[in-house]
Amino acid sequence: MSKVQETGIMDSSRLFKISKYLSKHLRHQPDRIGIKLALGDWVTVDELLSACAKNQFPITRQELNEVVATSDKKRFSFDSTGALIRANQEHSVEVNLQLEPVIPPDVLYHGTGHKAVESIMHTGLSKMSRHHVHLSRDVATAQTVGTRHGKPVVFAVNTAMMHQAGYIFYCSDNGVWLVDNVPTEYLQMI
Repeated sequence: MSKVQETGIMDSSRLFKISKYLSKHLRHQPDRIGIKLALGDWVTVDELLSACAKNQFPITRQELNEVVATSDKKRFSFDSTGALIRANQEHSVEVNLQLEPVIPPDVLYHGTGHKAVESIMHTGLSKMSRHHVHLSRDVATAQTVGTRHGKPVVFAVNTAMMHQAGYIFYCSDNGVWLVDNVPTEYLQMI
């Protein structure tokens, strides 16, 4: 049977593998498959698909469209023309997503695993190997993120006070809020 099932529905395990492959190469190792991320972290779709094929992981345009459209976290986006693609955040390589500073809502949330609570209460939230600390608009999303790290714990972040103190916030294309760090005085475990 082909990658697209006879019913026209794509194989979910294949889409999962494609998403993982794209995450690895658009966020962390673009040079491994021979692509260069341009300003804004964009790469042409044609260049990406060609590089994937050359590296023994061919992806069709239909599969790429499906992964972008159905990713639960909206990990990837096309530009307005559909000719360029990028990962929306979580890069370990130096990128400039060309995001503009945005005034955040009064409160945002951060989900983590229970093992990180002591460290966070002592030092606050830091971006570590990422480019920013990731914050969610709602508790449910933060809790889902926290489950990836064990028993989930959610912190409320007083972003109104942070913004007044001069911290700069960004909002990625998929609605994830980004900031360089969150000191302990702006955190409350909920």
